[in-house]
Amino acid sequence: MNFLANEVTKMIRFNIPPYTGKEDKYIKQAIDSRKICGDGQFTKKCNEKFEEITGAKKVLMTTSGTSALEMAALLADIKPGDEVIMPSYTFVSTANAFVLRGATIVFVDIRPDTMNIDENLIEDAITEKTKAIVPVHYGGVACEMDTICDIAKRHNLVVVEDAAQGVMSFYKGRALGSIGDFGCYSFHETKNYSMGEGGAVLVNHEKNVERAEIIREKGTNRTKFFRGQVDKYTWVDLGSSYLQSELNCAYLYAQIEKPDIINNDRLQSWNTYYELLTPLKEKGCIDLPVVPEGCVHNAHMFYIKTKNLEERSKLIAFLKENGIGAVFHYIPLHSSPAGQQFGRFHGEDKYTTKESERLLRLPMYYRLEKKDIEYVVSKIKEFYEG
Repeated sequence: MNFLANEVTKMIRFNIPPYTGKEDKYIKQAIDSRKICGDGQFTKKCNEKFEEITGAKKVLMTTSGTSALEMAALLADIKPGDEVIMPSYTFVSTANAFVLRGATIVFVDIRPDTMNIDENLIEDAITEKTKAIVPVHYGGVACEMDTICDIAKRHNLVVVEDAAQGVMSFYKGRALGSIGDFGCYSFHETKNYSMGEGGAVLVNHEKNVERAEIIREKGTNRTKFFRGQVDKYTWVDLGSSYLQSELNCAYLYAQIEKPDIINNDRLQSWNTYYELLTPLKEKGCIDLPVVPEGCVHNAHMFYIKTKNLEERSKLIAFLKENGIGAVFHYIPLHSSPAGQQFGRFHGEDKYTTKESERLLRLPMYYRLEKKDIEYVVSKIKEFYEG
């Protein structure tokens, strides 16, 4: 009886922020440098590390993934009356960044296998007002970028990759975020690599680098001043305070200094989940994630798909009763009040709502123990056996 009581009181959190052990040391170094406002040694190290990983022309750390998207919207020169195509199954920041510039959001349906935008539906949604396409790499699994970039090239559109979940993921050998015109990363507490709140914008064409630096520095040419390229700095363009704190970057650098340590650990957990849950998939109880050929994912999340919303709700409650933090994800934006005000859904919602109501995310974080994964799986099996 005591054993059972211990089982019920066991708590496996949905997420635990990554921590490698060097974070305290690097934060102290930042404090000791008396340069903590940003663009100190750790900000520059983070920028350079991600340029090395991704091959982007320029990577600039930002205050959040949201601010990275807002910077990208400014760099894409989005104006009132423009239309921007994206999936409805995404976080609100993906849409907000462009709505703030006056754009109308045009939502299109997703693929049921990857939960990514259906690349075959994009072209039909293009009008004379369309300015950009924003593919969202859900769960760190790449969208079909060859098709998307081909459509953008033929219609003279900007491609902004929302790769918030895609750090250390690749598409046909290219890092997510480095394929379109601009890419956006997030280092929120729930991401594979974290600084609490933070992000980065990837600028993939040299012609946009200088303006990106200006926008990030509140619309001033302050960065050129610090490089000695001008003898004073002044207000020259639109912008905002997107520069990340040096303390946050010091925390992040401890994780990305050797990114494979976290990446390999998470992939091992992901593979363990997949292996242990495959028998339930084969019985037709659940569906498991799909990673298309040519995509290398980063184990950002592990999800299962239940039969329907009712079954998912019951499973979440059952797992919670057994001390397991499992959650659903996005409510499709097109069904929200703001989504209806600032956007429209083009075509049929065949999969967006249906698949979003089936998806259930399981605990996934750096150093998740195998025995905890086995416990989670055992409870899911118990639910379906019951």
